[in-house]
Amino acid sequence: MARPRLAERQPYDRDQVVDAAVRVFTERGYDGTTMADIAAALGIHKTSIYHHVASKEQLLEDALKRGLDALHGMLAEPAAVEGRAVDRLRYVVRRTVEIMVDRLPEVTVLLRVRGNTATERWALARRRDFDRAVERIVSDAIAEGDLRREVDAALVTRLVFGMSNSVSEWYQRGGRMSAVQIADAIERIVFEGLQTAAGS
Repeated sequence: MARPRLAERQPYDRDQVVDAAVRVFTERGYDGTTMADIAAALGIHKTSIYHHVASKEQLLEDALKRGLDALHGMLAEPAAVEGRAVDRLRYVVRRTVEIMVDRLPEVTVLLRVRGNTATERWALARRRDFDRAVERIVSDAIAEGDLRREVDAALVTRLVFGMSNSVSEWYQRGGRMSAVQIADAIERIVFEGLQTAAGS
Protein backbone atom coordinates (compact mmCIF):
# COMPACT_ATOMS: atom_id res chain seq x y z
CA MET A 1 0.00 0.00 0.00
CA ALA A 2 1.37 3.41 -0.92
CA ARG A 3 2.10 5.81 1.92
CA PRO A 4 -0.34 8.74 2.03
CA ARG A 5 1.03 12.09 1.00
CA LEU A 6 2.13 14.29 3.89
CA ALA A 7 -0.79 16.65 3.43
CA GLU A 8 -3.29 13.75 3.69
CA ARG A 9 -2.08 12.48 7.06
CA GLN A 10 -3.85 13.14 10.32
CA PRO A 11 -2.65 16.11 12.35
CA TYR A 12 -0.58 15.40 15.45
CA ASP A 13 -0.90 16.88 18.92
CA ARG A 14 2.02 17.84 21.12
CA ASP A 15 2.07 14.57 23.06
CA GLN A 16 2.36 12.60 19.84
CA VAL A 17 5.21 14.82 18.68
CA VAL A 18 6.99 14.21 22.00
CA ASP A 19 6.36 10.46 21.67
CA ALA A 20 8.04 10.49 18.27
CA ALA A 21 10.94 12.59 19.55
CA VAL A 22 11.53 10.16 22.41
CA ARG A 23 11.64 7.23 19.99
CA VAL A 24 14.17 8.98 17.79
CA PHE A 25 16.25 10.20 20.76
CA THR A 26 16.55 6.61 22.02
CA GLU A 27 17.57 5.37 18.59
CA ARG A 28 19.96 8.14 17.53
CA GLY A 29 20.80 9.95 20.76
CA TYR A 30 19.74 13.52 21.42
CA ASP A 31 22.81 15.07 19.79
CA GLY A 32 22.42 12.86 16.73
CA THR A 33 18.76 13.76 16.20
CA THR A 34 17.51 16.60 14.03
CA MET A 35 14.05 18.10 13.81
CA ALA A 36 13.93 16.66 10.29
CA ASP A 37 14.45 13.17 11.78
CA ILE A 38 11.51 13.69 14.14
CA ALA A 39 9.34 15.03 11.33
CA ALA A 40 10.23 11.99 9.21
CA ALA A 41 9.23 9.68 12.09
CA LEU A 42 5.85 11.41 12.18
CA GLY A 43 5.48 11.59 8.42
CA ILE A 44 5.03 15.36 8.42
CA HIS A 45 6.92 18.38 7.14
CA LYS A 46 9.56 19.72 9.50
CA THR A 47 7.85 23.11 9.63
CA SER A 48 4.71 21.46 11.01
CA ILE A 49 6.53 20.51 14.23
CA TYR A 50 6.96 24.19 15.06
CA HIS A 51 3.19 24.50 15.49
CA HIS A 52 3.68 22.41 18.64
CA VAL A 53 7.15 23.23 20.01
CA ALA A 54 9.79 25.89 19.55
CA SER A 55 12.86 23.67 19.40
CA LYS A 56 14.40 20.22 19.75
CA GLU A 57 15.47 21.14 23.28
CA GLN A 58 11.87 21.84 24.22
CA LEU A 59 10.97 18.34 23.03
CA LEU A 60 13.78 16.99 25.20
CA GLU A 61 12.48 18.93 28.19
CA ASP A 62 8.96 17.56 27.70
CA ALA A 63 10.34 14.02 27.43
CA LEU A 64 12.49 14.35 30.53
CA LYS A 65 9.63 15.84 32.55
CA ARG A 66 7.57 12.73 31.95
CA GLY A 67 10.14 10.49 33.60
CA LEU A 68 11.18 12.91 36.33
CA ASP A 69 7.63 13.85 37.30
CA ALA A 70 6.74 10.17 37.63
CA LEU A 71 9.75 9.49 39.87
CA HIS A 72 9.32 12.55 42.07
CA GLY A 73 5.57 11.99 42.25
CA MET A 74 6.17 8.48 43.53
CA LEU A 75 8.20 9.87 46.45
CA ALA A 76 5.04 11.66 47.63
CA GLU A 77 2.88 8.52 47.58
CA PRO A 78 1.69 7.41 51.06
CA ALA A 79 3.79 4.23 51.16
CA ALA A 80 6.91 6.28 50.37
CA VAL A 81 6.40 8.70 53.26
CA GLU A 82 4.64 6.69 55.99
CA GLY A 83 5.89 3.88 58.23
CA ARG A 84 9.32 2.51 58.93
CA ALA A 85 12.07 3.69 56.64
CA VAL A 86 13.00 0.17 55.49
CA ASP A 87 9.43 -0.42 54.30
CA ARG A 88 9.42 2.95 52.54
CA LEU A 89 12.70 2.01 50.86
CA ARG A 90 11.28 -1.31 49.68
CA TYR A 91 8.35 0.54 48.20
CA VAL A 92 10.56 3.10 46.47
CA VAL A 93 12.79 0.40 44.97
CA ARG A 94 9.81 -1.54 43.62
CA ARG A 95 7.97 1.53 42.30
CA THR A 96 11.13 2.80 40.62
CA VAL A 97 11.31 -0.42 38.61
CA GLU A 98 7.61 -0.15 37.74
CA ILE A 99 8.07 3.44 36.56
CA MET A 100 11.13 2.52 34.53
CA VAL A 101 9.19 -0.20 32.73
CA ASP A 102 6.07 1.94 32.28
CA ARG A 103 8.04 4.97 31.09
CA LEU A 104 10.91 3.04 29.53
CA PRO A 105 11.60 5.35 26.53
CA GLU A 106 11.50 8.54 28.62
CA VAL A 107 13.61 7.05 31.42
CA THR A 108 16.11 5.77 28.85
CA VAL A 109 16.49 9.30 27.49
CA LEU A 110 16.81 10.63 31.06
CA LEU A 111 19.57 8.19 31.95
CA ARG A 112 21.56 9.14 28.86
CA VAL A 113 21.71 12.90 29.40
CA ARG A 114 25.20 14.21 30.09
CA GLY A 115 24.69 17.89 30.89
CA ASN A 116 25.54 19.31 27.48
CA THR A 117 22.56 21.71 27.41
CA ALA A 118 20.68 23.80 29.96
CA THR A 119 17.81 21.31 29.83
CA GLU A 120 20.14 18.38 30.46
CA ARG A 121 21.74 20.17 33.42
CA TRP A 122 18.28 20.86 34.84
CA ALA A 123 17.39 17.17 34.46
CA LEU A 124 20.62 16.07 36.15
CA ALA A 125 19.87 18.40 39.08
CA ARG A 126 16.41 16.86 39.47
CA ARG A 127 17.92 13.38 39.31
CA ARG A 128 20.33 14.35 42.11
CA ASP A 129 17.37 15.64 44.16
CA PHE A 130 15.67 12.28 43.71
CA ASP A 131 18.82 10.39 44.71
CA ARG A 132 19.25 12.56 47.82
CA ALA A 133 15.64 11.91 48.86
CA VAL A 134 16.21 8.15 48.60
CA GLU A 135 19.52 8.49 50.41
CA ARG A 136 17.67 10.10 53.33
CA ILE A 137 15.35 7.09 53.49
CA VAL A 138 18.37 4.76 53.53
CA SER A 139 19.94 6.83 56.33
CA ASP A 140 16.71 6.65 58.34
CA ALA A 141 16.54 2.87 57.87
CA ILE A 142 20.11 2.57 59.15
CA ALA A 143 19.33 4.81 62.12
CA GLU A 144 16.24 2.72 62.92
CA GLY A 145 18.39 -0.41 63.04
CA ASP A 146 16.85 -2.18 60.03
CA LEU A 147 19.86 -1.84 57.71
CA ARG A 148 23.49 -2.57 58.47
CA ARG A 149 25.23 0.32 60.19
CA GLU A 150 28.52 -0.28 58.39
CA VAL A 151 27.07 0.58 54.96
CA ASP A 152 27.27 4.10 53.55
CA ALA A 153 23.85 5.51 52.66
CA ALA A 154 25.09 7.38 49.58
CA LEU A 155 26.91 4.31 48.27
CA VAL A 156 23.87 2.09 48.85
CA THR A 157 21.71 4.54 46.91
CA ARG A 158 24.13 4.61 43.98
CA LEU A 159 24.43 0.81 43.89
CA VAL A 160 20.67 0.22 44.12
CA PHE A 161 19.95 2.64 41.29
CA GLY A 162 22.89 1.41 39.26
CA MET A 163 21.21 -1.99 39.31
CA SER A 164 17.68 -0.76 38.64
CA ASN A 165 18.80 1.74 35.98
CA SER A 166 20.36 -1.10 33.99
CA VAL A 167 16.82 -2.31 33.28
CA SER A 168 16.52 0.47 30.69
CA GLU A 169 19.27 -1.12 28.60
CA TRP A 170 17.89 -4.65 28.31
CA TYR A 171 14.22 -4.80 29.25
CA GLN A 172 11.81 -5.62 26.42
CA ARG A 173 8.04 -5.44 26.68
CA GLY A 174 6.55 -8.89 26.32
CA GLY A 175 9.85 -10.53 27.24
CA ARG A 176 10.25 -13.43 29.63
CA MET A 177 10.39 -11.22 32.75
CA SER A 178 7.66 -8.89 33.96
CA ALA A 179 8.18 -5.66 35.90
CA VAL A 180 7.00 -7.48 39.04
CA GLN A 181 9.55 -10.27 38.58
CA ILE A 182 12.36 -7.78 38.03
CA ALA A 183 11.30 -5.80 41.10
CA ASP A 184 11.18 -9.04 43.15
CA ALA A 185 14.71 -9.95 42.08
CA ILE A 186 16.15 -6.51 42.84
CA GLU A 187 14.35 -6.41 46.18
CA ARG A 188 15.78 -9.79 47.22
CA ILE A 189 19.30 -8.89 46.14
CA VAL A 190 19.21 -5.51 47.88
CA PHE A 191 17.48 -6.35 51.12
CA GLU A 192 18.87 -9.80 51.82
CA GLY A 193 22.31 -8.23 51.67
CA LEU A 194 21.52 -5.03 53.56
CA GLN A 195 19.13 -5.99 56.31
CA THR A 196 20.26 -6.78 59.83
CA ALA A 197 18.98 -9.93 61.51
CA ALA A 198 16.56 -7.76 63.49
CA GLY A 199 15.23 -6.08 60.35
CA SER A 200 14.64 -9.27 58.34
